[in-house]
Amino acid sequence: MVVAAANSGSSDMTEIELRAAATRATVAHYQGRAFEWGRVDCAKMVAWHLRQLRGLSMGLSKAGSYSSALGARRALGRLGYASLPDVLDAKGFERIAPAMAITGDIFMVAGTDDWPALVIATGNNTVLGFHEDSEVATVIRIPLANIESAWRA
Repeated sequence: MVVAAANSGSSDMTEIELRAAATRATVAHYQGRAFEWGRVDCAKMVAWHLRQLRGLSMGLSKAGSYSSALGARRALGRLGYASLPDVLDAKGFERIAPAMAITGDIFMVAGTDDWPALVIATGNNTVLGFHEDSEVATVIRIPLANIESAWRA
């Protein structure tokens, strides 16, 4: 389900309805899927979400494959980026205060392997992402204090 097409004026959906629909599609696609570097990870999840929400391609596939945190860093380097926040900033996503986030926005939180994690705001102080206490993507409640950066998607 690509929701971005509805954003072209062919729908009576409001912006928040479009955001909610795209976020539901992302949750349906990723929730319960096991983390796997280069296949099912936070960067791939956010890229898929942004295709649903805005019809945007993040161009991450041009970096080649990777199967570890080190490989992910090298892949970003091949694209000319040092970090995941650099990608979002370079693509023109506006940084916002975490408290200003709405459904579908992107957060950066502490991750593992000295590598930040991206998660997607799903509403009511919950996010979709991968957590060290779960082997699969899940929707969890997250305190605002745990959010390091936020972007308007």
